[in-house]
Amino acid sequence: MFQAEEIERLVAQGLPCDFIQIQGDDGVHFTGIVVSAEFAGKPRVRQHQAVYATLGSLMGNEIHALQLTTYTPEQWAAFRKELGE
Repeated sequence: MFQAEEIERLVAQGLPCDFIQIQGDDGVHFTGIVVSAEFAGKPRVRQHQAVYATLGSLMGNEIHALQLTTYTPEQWAAFRKELGE
């Protein structure tokens, strides 16, 4: 069983992030939001690969699935504005 908090820690350690939120209650399937300036100019698949790279061999082993939504800081600010936050 893996903890969402540990995924957050590993991602933050390997990628400069403005915001990270990982959730999952079964220990192997997770969803998350990651906001990083490193995503600027990269297609979504490359953004996700950058996050997965911070987790290394855990992906597909201890972490069976991680469904991601990724944003640049500007995209995140616009999204939050739409929500009225």
